[in-house]
Amino acid sequence: MAAAARLFLRGAHTKLSISSVSTVPQRHFGPALLKLSPSCDPHTQTQCRHAAHFTFQPDLVPTQYGPTQKMNLFQSITSALDNTLSSDPTAVIFGEDVAFGGVFRCTVGLRDKYGKDRVFNTPLCEQGIVGFGIGVAVAGATAIAEIQFADYIYPAFDQIVNEAAKYRYRSGNLFDCGTLTIRAPWGCVGHGSLYHSQSPEAFFAHCPGIKVVVPRSPVQAKGLLLSCIADKNPCIFFEPKILYRAAVEQVPTEAFTIPLSQAEVVEEGSDVTLIAWGTQVHVMKEVAQMAQEKLGVSCEVIDLRTILPWDVETVCKSVVKTGRLLISHEAPITGGFAAEISSTVQEECFLNLEAPISRVCGYDTPFPHIFEPFYIPDKWKCFEGIKKMINY
Repeated sequence: MAAAARLFLRGAHTKLSISSVSTVPQRHFGPALLKLSPSCDPHTQTQCRHAAHFTFQPDLVPTQYGPTQKMNLFQSITSALDNTLSSDPTAVIFGEDVAFGGVFRCTVGLRDKYGKDRVFNTPLCEQGIVGFGIGVAVAGATAIAEIQFADYIYPAFDQIVNEAAKYRYRSGNLFDCGTLTIRAPWGCVGHGSLYHSQSPEAFFAHCPGIKVVVPRSPVQAKGLLLSCIADKNPCIFFEPKILYRAAVEQVPTEAFTIPLSQAEVVEEGSDVTLIAWGTQVHVMKEVAQMAQEKLGVSCEVIDLRTILPWDVETVCKSVVKTGRLLISHEAPITGGFAAEISSTVQEECFLNLEAPISRVCGYDTPFPHIFEPFYIPDKWKCFEGIKKMINY
């Protein structure tokens, strides 16, 4: 898998893989999602593709956390891991290729700084990586395991669901592996196809005993990752790989945390509630702007941030105010986490709803390659969802 990942990244620098998708007519499928600028050189094509179906807008500088530095998402994760290793002598980081920085360079330089006993490679075996992490955490150390792509987390599913999530419960709280954090690149990337673009958060949302977190930006990534590492429950931290280099903002250099299980109202509104997480939050922000300009509709955008356990109160409070709810995620619609949110809101806010809840998600098919623009729940699909709710 490591070799395949490196081949996958090298493929990001070719001109032939998806440039032809730009011929898709805008009137049917929105703007050409993956068109490359002729001026893009091989070293910047990845970034050009990353900015395809969304526009990243940095958050305000969190000055309350001290001095900041301009970082993209993978640099902010490196900074969080550096903070952890420097402050916690028991912390270890391991996974395929992490010793030289990993596929996405999130651990670059850490082995040289902290030594091969604290940052090291593992065999190509996801079940073994997580199983080893459980043992390290049970022994009292802080274990940070990396799965090279979230798509390949499934071989470790048994270790996560049947061991890590249940360790505390089955021992009557005598033992636990709460100091285990599992990191994994997640979501579509523009050219990842069926084995490098999946969003598996809903699989783990069904399992009590773990926490599942997805950040939307560099600041969020650092603060939420440090919260996961500090949390006394095993956590899965999904990092939107399309944002690794596309998202840049001022990030505090010192350690700081953002509370888990607290959704954030990114933009306030009065007519429609829009819920997303990860990359899709930026799509929702564009949709909100379109709805205001074209329909005069005020949208409230909420970043869920923590998938499990999720913030029911913030979501329901918003829906009571707006009366309408649209949820969007990249994962397939059937059994996706949008269904859980929709069901809960239906139960809690039924008398406040002025239109059926709308889900704009991926299709019930494997993630495609050249047809990715048809699959992604882009701003045009979400905008159509808003129009239907307003006209209901």
